[in-house]
Amino acid sequence: MSQHTQYHKSPEAVSRLNPEQYRVTQQDGTERPFANAYWDNHEPGIYVDVVSGEPLFASVDKYDSRSGWPSFTKPIATANVVEREDSSHGMIRVEARSLHGDSHLGHIFNDGPRDKGGLRYCINSASLRFIHLDDLENAGYGEYRTLFTSDTNDK
Repeated sequence: MSQHTQYHKSPEAVSRLNPEQYRVTQQDGTERPFANAYWDNHEPGIYVDVVSGEPLFASVDKYDSRSGWPSFTKPIATANVVEREDSSHGMIRVEARSLHGDSHLGHIFNDGPRDKGGLRYCINSASLRFIHLDDLENAGYGEYRTLFTSDTNDK
């Protein structure tokens, strides 16, 4: 997908975050499982960074990992999700951050569906804003409609 928009983190965008969004994205927090906005969302659309608006994940790559958080097999554009080693909480994990917003998104695990690459992007709903398929054009993400018309998608 080509990027026609410049995505960035701004003081205004950060100031619009609610306390939970701020804690998760700016302070590397984790929201409670099964008590977040998108863990059980089955609507078609894309998920963008709540701070920068950069496209991160598509519902066609979302699956029920039974973890209580939204889980995806891959990002829309790999370049938009930065991987960093996270050694907090006495374990070594791979943290997922947004490239342009520098938002903490969640973590990446290797226990995802094998037939889809084996990765699980376990993402906090508080770091995301959902754009429904019907609203992509008006929200400026019309180019991502092709994700939902391809014959290669299962959903």
